[in-house]
Amino acid sequence: MTDTIISPDQSRNSLLKIAAGGVFTGLLTPLLPTLIDKMLGAPGDLRIALVAVPFAILVGVLVRRLTSGPRWAAFVAAVITMVAFVCAVNAAIWIDGQVGDVAKAVRNICAGLAGGFVGSALMALGIGLLPGCPRDPVAWLPMLVIGTLAGALLALDSALDLDLTSALYPVWQAGVAVTLAMALQRITAPR
Repeated sequence: MTDTIISPDQSRNSLLKIAAGGVFTGLLTPLLPTLIDKMLGAPGDLRIALVAVPFAILVGVLVRRLTSGPRWAAFVAAVITMVAFVCAVNAAIWIDGQVGDVAKAVRNICAGLAGGFVGSALMALGIGLLPGCPRDPVAWLPMLVIGTLAGALLALDSALDLDLTSALYPVWQAGVAVTLAMALQRITAPR
C-alpha cells in the first residue's frame, strides 16, 4: 500500500493554489495587449494567441503534474489553450455582430457566453484527446459550465469600462483552471 491517499484538506489547498494561479494569469492577460501591440508585423490572431501565454503556461503545468502522459502533452495542452483563446475571442466578436439591435449589456452577455463556451469547449476537447487525460465527457462538464457562465462577465467588464483590469479573465481563468485540475485528477483518483 504505497499509494498516498490525498486528504480533502490537501486537495482543497491544491485547488486554492490553482485558483490563485488562475487569478494571477487572469490579471496579467489584460495587461499584455498593449505590450504585444507594439510588435510590428504580427498578425492579429498571433497577437491574440500571445495574450493567452500566461494561462497556457498554467494549463501546461497542470497537465504535466496531474497526468501520466508524455512531456509533449503539456506543451500541446498549452498550444491548445492559445488556439482556444483565439477562437473564443473571435466567437465573441462574431456573436456581438450577430445579435442585432439590442442593448449593449445584452450583446456583451451573449458574446461573453459564446466566447466562454467556445474557449472552454475547445480546451476540453483538445486536452481530453491527449494521452493520459480523461476521455469521459462527464469529467469535462464542470469546466464547460464554469467557462460558459464566467464568460458572461464580459458584460461587467464593458459596463465598468475596464481596460487594463478585468473581472472576466481572473474569474474565468481561475474557474477553468480549477475545473481542469478536477477533471485531470478524476483519472488518478481511486475508484
